Amino acid sequence: MAKILITGGTGLVGKRLTQILLSKKHDVRILSRNPSAKNEYKWDVTSNYIDEKALINLDYIIHLAGAGIADKRWTTERKKLIINSRVETANLIFSKIKELNISLKGFISSSGSNFYGAKTVKKIFEETDKAGNDFLGDVCLKWEISAHQFEKLNIPVTILRSGIVLSKNGGALEKMKTPIVSPLGSGNQYLSWIHIDDLCYIYTTIIENKISGIFNAVSPEFHNSKSFSKILAEKIKKPFLPLAIPSILLKLFFGELAIILLEGSRLSSKKIEEVGFQFKFKSLSKALSNLFEK
Repeated sequence: MAKILITGGTGLVGKRLTQILLSKKHDVRILSRNPSAKNEYKWDVTSNYIDEKALINLDYIIHLAGAGIADKRWTTERKKLIINSRVETANLIFSKIKELNISLKGFISSSGSNFYGAKTVKKIFEETDKAGNDFLGDVCLKWEISAHQFEKLNIPVTILRSGIVLSKNGGALEKMKTPIVSPLGSGNQYLSWIHIDDLCYIYTTIIENKISGIFNAVSPEFHNSKSFSKILAEKIKKPFLPLAIPSILLKLFFGELAIILLEGSRLSSKKIEEVGFQFKFKSLSKALSNLFEK
């Protein structure tokens, strides 16, 4: 049994991950700005505060905290918040772990599939490829740099560059379940995706097998906006309209944020599979059937 602290534990992934870790008899603690449960501990980045009881005899930290990338239009202030909510939180944890001389078995950080940039290209990206030269690439790069600082304390670091997380309860998929399902823009942009349970079990695999390094946390099956939308429409029993929503309308409505809807590349999942992880939901059809046909 490991003692695990989760930031962002009340979010979409955090809630499901907590359930799975508890089912495996791990001790789970959650950092929260407004703790309300027995296993929740207060933290406040603005005042550099973490309840030190959350860190006693700790084995692992899973860093999921961060303002939603697609929740609001990207104003200058929103962009700062997106970066700072990931980086400053990691910096605060680092300073407390260093101050208290806590010897963690591992620091595990989320990152995004857009590390390689929001672009549609023929290349299939692997973990050794460089960060993209755009806002999302910059977000992920700074996010990962803040995680790598734990290596200075001889703490193993693992980073998961996760794609769109498919869940029945909220997240991106909830926004895709429109009365009529259509591709977006050209329809040729790729969507790197992963079933929420596969993502959570990657985290548990890392802990239980003491794995470190950088991994793409995406399903092995590739889909673009057209093929993804067609399968989604079938699974949720909604009409599929092959005529794509024009890019200009998405840009008018979402502003710069529209780039995450209009561009996307393929990521290789070979590295995580090579360390022994087996996806339960390799195909989109199987993943969506699990979520909507119960």
